[in-house]
Amino acid sequence: MRRSYKFLLRPTSKQVIALTACLDDHRALYNAALEHRRTVYAKAGVSIKYGDQSAELKYIRSDDPAGQGRWSFSSQQATLRRLDRALAAFFARVKAGRTPGFPRFKGKSRFDTVVWPKDGDGCRWDTQPDHPSARFVRLQGVGHVRVHQHRPVRGTVKTISVKREGSRWYLVLSCDGVPAAPLPATGAAAGIDMGVSSLITTSDGRHLANPRHLTGCAVRLAAAQRDLARTKRGSKRRRKAALRVAALHAKVRRRRLDGAHKAALAVVRGYDVIVHEDLRIANMTRSASGTLEAPGRNVAGKSGLNRSILDAGWGVFLTILSHKAESAGRELIEVNPAGTSRTCARCGHQAKENRLTQAEFRCLACGHVAHADVNAAINILRAGLALRDAAKAA
Repeated sequence: MRRSYKFLLRPTSKQVIALTACLDDHRALYNAALEHRRTVYAKAGVSIKYGDQSAELKYIRSDDPAGQGRWSFSSQQATLRRLDRALAAFFARVKAGRTPGFPRFKGKSRFDTVVWPKDGDGCRWDTQPDHPSARFVRLQGVGHVRVHQHRPVRGTVKTISVKREGSRWYLVLSCDGVPAAPLPATGAAAGIDMGVSSLITTSDGRHLANPRHLTGCAVRLAAAQRDLARTKRGSKRRRKAALRVAALHAKVRRRRLDGAHKAALAVVRGYDVIVHEDLRIANMTRSASGTLEAPGRNVAGKSGLNRSILDAGWGVFLTILSHKAESAGRELIEVNPAGTSRTCARCGHQAKENRLTQAEFRCLACGHVAHADVNAAINILRAGLALRDAAKAA
């Protein structure tokens, strides 16, 4: 399998300056390449390709040895490929009739990653294997940077990326040939219902609490955002205030990610077959404000629900669950969630009146009473097993 490993970097103060300069120069290269394509097309109607701009790199590097010439040639090619993919995605959206969104010039806050496409070409992982207590990665123009490696790296390192998140720097290793780690069979199957009061509810009645990480940090975050709003644009105080806001958001994100990993691992360890809803989270969290001509209703309530759904991190959990299930040899099935929360798990009667409250389900036809989320999870499990049986029969 292909897997990525993310580790915290421990650069020295001089290495932080070098990493920042590397990021800034790659951002300047990206913006210059985008301007080049825009100008040539506007004046001559000619589309510049990646190969044309890659061929010009050697002249750019020779003209600027103390700037662009310091960094890895292959990492600069990766930055040009990034622009090429952005433009290809733009034209694909145009062709599909969607809102296109032409690639924008990158400001400092919108360019945070540099990629080295091949281990050994301008970068080298584990450059000091005999060091007794630390791992290092060597980056051209930066030097040997210490890595806080909290777990072993499996497989063969293919690409190396450095990412800035606020004031922290991270190393991302993309590895091929990572061996699977199958877990012993349990003989159990479960459907899981995603929720806000409980993050997940299983068909056998287990509830995993929703930690509500954003809610727990809301007071501090609101104070930091008020401080940011009072500062003057372009000032040092504004940059410091923005870093405080970013640090709080990053802390919430790390906590949410950690909680999702633990919840997904608990599910994968307990069940051989896992069935979940195929949720369209982007559609579910769409704003209800409407337009000036047709304003929406219950906008405040819908806004609060959207915030709660995003705070729960359903998408993060389901992505991690799919990765862990693949590695553990578990079967993961997605089903259409339509009607699962309104259908009686005992008799099959479907009506929205069956669900009296967020937590209580009472069937109007047979009188079956159950927790609403458990009832939905049972329906999800049955739908998933039916899909699996139909696929086997076909």
